[in-house]
Amino acid sequence: MTRQIILGAHFPGVNNTTVWSDPAAGSQIDFASFVHLARTAERGRFDFFFLAEGLRLREQRGRIHDLDVAGRPETFTVLAALAAVTEHLGLAGTLTATYNEPYEVARKLATLDHLSGGRAAWNVVTSPDAFTGANFRRGGYLDPALRYERAREFVAAARALWDSWPADPFDTSDFLRTPDAGRYAVRSTHFDIAGQFTVPRSPQHHPVVLQAGDSDGGRDLAASTADGIFSRHGEYDDAAAFAADLTSRLARYGRSRDELKILPGVSVVLADTDAEAQEKAHLIRRAQVSPQTAILLLEQVWNTDLSQYDPDGPLPAEDPDDTAPSIIQGRTRQRDDRVATARRWRDLAEARGLSIRDLIIEVTGRQAFVGTPDRVATEMIRYVEDRATDGFILVPHLTPTGLDEFVDTVVPLLQERGALRTEYEPGTLRDRLGLPPVPADRRGAA
Repeated sequence: MTRQIILGAHFPGVNNTTVWSDPAAGSQIDFASFVHLARTAERGRFDFFFLAEGLRLREQRGRIHDLDVAGRPETFTVLAALAAVTEHLGLAGTLTATYNEPYEVARKLATLDHLSGGRAAWNVVTSPDAFTGANFRRGGYLDPALRYERAREFVAAARALWDSWPADPFDTSDFLRTPDAGRYAVRSTHFDIAGQFTVPRSPQHHPVVLQAGDSDGGRDLAASTADGIFSRHGEYDDAAAFAADLTSRLARYGRSRDELKILPGVSVVLADTDAEAQEKAHLIRRAQVSPQTAILLLEQVWNTDLSQYDPDGPLPAEDPDDTAPSIIQGRTRQRDDRVATARRWRDLAEARGLSIRDLIIEVTGRQAFVGTPDRVATEMIRYVEDRATDGFILVPHLTPTGLDEFVDTVVPLLQERGALRTEYEPGTLRDRLGLPPVPADRRGAA
C-alpha cells in the first residue's frame, strides 16, 4: 500500500522568498487572501494550513530587507477566523516560547481546538535576539541552551494544563461535583505557576505540537516533545540523513519514528515540460534574490558593510572578521564559522564563475520540485515511500494564488496513485496525521 503524503500549506510572508513584485501578487493582510489559500488547500485535501510569525522586521545597518513582508496580523486571530470558513483543514500557527507564557498559550490553543472541532496545531519556536526582545517588557534574550530548556518546560507546562480537566466530556452543571476540574501546579526552573485552567478538555486533548529548529538543541527538543518537525533539508540525501538523525534521537526518549512527522519546506515550480519549468524556476529565484538582498545576505557572512560591492561582480577577496559584533538585527546567526563559509563560497563562485547574486541564489534556495506535474508527483511519492520524509510544507512564492496550479494538476495525480486522500475522513488533525492519541486518563501530568 502506498504511504500517504502529509501536505501543509504555508501562507507566504515571513521570509524574503515571496515575489511581491509579480502582478499576480496580492495582499498579505487582507483576510480574503488567507481565505483563498486555506480553501485552496482544503480543496486539495491538504492536512493543514500554516502561519509563521515574525515579531519584528529584520534590519541590517538600519535598513529593512527590501523583500520582507511589511506586516502580518496576529496569528491566532487569523486562525480562529479561518476555522469558520473551513471544515476539515488543520490550523497551525507559530508562537514563541521565549516571549509568551504557558497559561496564555495553552488557553488560546485549547480554545482554537474547540472552535475548530479538533484542528489546532502549535509551532513552538525560540526567539534568539535582543532586537526582537525590545518589543517586550522582559527585553534581552536567553542563551541558546536556556532557550531550549525554557521551550521544553513551556510545552510540558501547557500539556499539564490541558491534562488538568477530566477525560469525560464536561457539562458545566457537573462543576459543583468536580470542584478540582482544571486545577494545576507547575514547578520547574523557568515556571512556578498554579491555579485553575478555564478551558475544558478539547477534542484533541493536546493540540498537535510542531517544532522548527535545526540546531542540535532544536532537534533534541523535537525528538523529546514534538509531534512533527519542520525541516529545511529538502534534497533527497539530506532529507534521508536528517530523518536518520531524528530516528536515533527519538529512541533516546523512548519514542518511535511514527510518533514524529518530518516535514521539509519545499517550493514547487510546474510547467508543461521540464525545460520550461527550469526556466520558470530560474526567473522566480532571480525575483526572490534582488541585488540588495544578495548584498545583505553576503554581509551576514562577512559581517561588515559590503554596500560598495557590485551584486553582479565577484565576492570579496578578504576573509570575514569573525571577532566583530554581529551586524544582523532580527535574525539569529545562521553559520557558526563565517571564515570557513566564506572560503567555501569563494571556491564555489570561482569554480562555476558565479557573481555575488548568482552565488546567493545558489546557496540560499530551498528544495524545489521543478518539472511537469507527473515528475513532481513521482518525486514526492519517492521521498515518502523511502521514509526520507513524511510529507511536505509547500511554500508558494505568490500570495494568495501560489497553490492553485499544484492543487489543479499534481493533487489529482497523487490521488490516482493512492498517495493522497480523495475525501477527508472524520476525525481530528491528530487522527489525520496518524499520530497516537493522548491517553484519555492523563491528568495532572506536571
